[in-house]
Amino acid sequence: MSDTYHHGNLREALIEAGIRIINESGEDALSLRRVASACGVSHAAPYAHFKDKDELIEAIKKSITEQLLGELEDAVRSAANAEAAIVCMGKRYVSFFRSRPDHYKFLFGRQNITAHLKIDEKTDDDYPPFVLLKKTYLRYLKESKIKKNKKDQETELLKIWASAHGLAAIACMSGVIPSFDWDEMIEGDDLLR
Repeated sequence: MSDTYHHGNLREALIEAGIRIINESGEDALSLRRVASACGVSHAAPYAHFKDKDELIEAIKKSITEQLLGELEDAVRSAANAEAAIVCMGKRYVSFFRSRPDHYKFLFGRQNITAHLKIDEKTDDDYPPFVLLKKTYLRYLKESKIKKNKKDQETELLKIWASAHGLAAIACMSGVIPSFDWDEMIEGDDLLR
């Protein structure tokens, strides 16, 4: 095997191989040697990017989170107002995971994320996509001049997230065979509004 990777970014290829291995065989089956083999590089090559398996797992989690956050930030920027942004975020959330079911399974099946539902709580460990949703939701309340107590705000925020997250979970299930085209349904107004 060669130490040189000729097909693009080796770090990203190792991350993608790690996701596949974890989803197919479990986290115990993951090793830097195994991701090297899956990428067709020497067993030493991954050590240029990751010191150990735990660092690779954290890199996978961070990579998926950053990709998702980028999609959601773009959705917010492209929307006319906060209400439209929330709908667009939901659509992007479902679409993102629908096209990457391995990412969904890895992130929500095997990793711990922290999401503080308390509407006024800000912490450093909060899951960035959820923080963006929370900010956008609070902006929606302000723009719409809607007054709700904290419990009602938190409940509504949870329902919004659950709608998109639940649809993403269903869209990622291999045994779910709809009579409609997922992409058309996600882009339309029937599922998320």
